[in-house]
Amino acid sequence: MNANKNYITWAIRIVVALLFLLSAVAKLYPSPYFAISTFEVKQLYSLGFSEQVAPYFSRILIGIEFALGFLLLQKNYLKTIIIPATILLLVVFVGHLSYVTFLTGGNSGNCGCFGELLPMTPIEAIIKNIVAIGLLGYLYKIYENLSFSKGNFWVLTTVLLGCILGLFMLAPIQPVASKYSVSPIEPTEIDSVSIEVPTKKTVTLDSTIAAIKPTVKAKDSVTKVEEKTQNEPKKVKSGFKSYFSHIDQGKKIMCLFVPGCEHCRAAAKELTAMRLKNPSMPPLSVIFMNEEADLIPDFFKEAGATYPYKIVEIIPFWKILGMGKDTPGIKYLWNGNDIKFYYGIGDQKFNGEELTTIINQSYEELKKHNKNL
Repeated sequence: MNANKNYITWAIRIVVALLFLLSAVAKLYPSPYFAISTFEVKQLYSLGFSEQVAPYFSRILIGIEFALGFLLLQKNYLKTIIIPATILLLVVFVGHLSYVTFLTGGNSGNCGCFGELLPMTPIEAIIKNIVAIGLLGYLYKIYENLSFSKGNFWVLTTVLLGCILGLFMLAPIQPVASKYSVSPIEPTEIDSVSIEVPTKKTVTLDSTIAAIKPTVKAKDSVTKVEEKTQNEPKKVKSGFKSYFSHIDQGKKIMCLFVPGCEHCRAAAKELTAMRLKNPSMPPLSVIFMNEEADLIPDFFKEAGATYPYKIVEIIPFWKILGMGKDTPGIKYLWNGNDIKFYYGIGDQKFNGEELTTIINQSYEELKKHNKNL
């Protein structure tokens, strides 16, 4: 092989190897267990993987990515095993991403190839993988007559098993968390937003008026109860009563936050400002993901208020938020009915002005836009 081709082959091997290593490392960002759990819920569950299988598959897959990244930089069985195996894995990825693109359009969302570190749409990922397949195909052609087909097979098995076992050590599989796994810390029941309430003045009634006992007809009482029922949606079970006992009674706002999430903090700060402007705003409760839970005091300090909260394990938290959704999540509930749900930082992101308008709307107005009420 001449010098120019040698430079080209090494350049291709290094580029593709770095892509695989970056992909594997990105799936462990910002912390291994959190990142892998998020990958399982957002990517594997949607493919039909069960809670029992997904933790093993995710760690094995990331371990294989690490192994291929390292093995592309050595010569043992490079042509006969490593390059074909790498191409095969990329083809599988392209097939999966093509299916996702067919279902969603492929121009939005995060395919998960680089985790949360480098969000990439399915179409972008398909292009990236096709380019990598082309480079590896060219590399295979160059090595057609070279002796990279044999070597020490133990190098391959050692690197592969070492990478996979390393993933299991770095992010050990934890027991399946309870659906309602919460923090042992007793949360506060009343939020700490300081709102001035005008004191009631004592009114002296004329003795003649005070002596008159009002009579209320049963018919009037029934009419008022019926009017009240008609002016609000029927009570339903929201599914969150195990977290907050009064969540299905009246108007409530429930938030799904991650303590270290900047967007969650910004949303909480805006909600606090809204409550200060409007004392009649519905009570607010928070479900925190059990990731960096030690930052919760700092979270409330930045938000400007302390609210009732629960802490839920990572995978149950993502299930509560919903498939394909991201934080911050903010739900407006009325008698348990899901009136409005904001999530993520895209098209469905939190809009304080819109929420204020929706809260002020009557039941009749809401029914015009929400057929489920």
